[in-house]
Amino acid sequence: MEEKPIIADKKPIAVDLEIGKEYYYCSCGKSANQPFCDGSHKGTSFTPVPFKAEESKTHYLCRCKHTKNVPFCDGSHNNLE
Repeated sequence: MEEKPIIADKKPIAVDLEIGKEYYYCSCGKSANQPFCDGSHKGTSFTPVPFKAEESKTHYLCRCKHTKNVPFCDGSHNNLE
């Protein structure tokens, strides 16, 4: 049976990211440091998703864990129950 991520929130979070800096997105939803990984996935099938910002600005990152454009919000939270 496939593990499903925990929905950390049903709305994105605004985060100021720096161009070229590497970040690790939480894919499990368990991190206390949403939307970033804090290692809470240990013992699960989830792994953090590394990514680099393509420009320095405020980005809206997904916390529902259902986006098709990881780690960025694509509005998928609007279709959750």
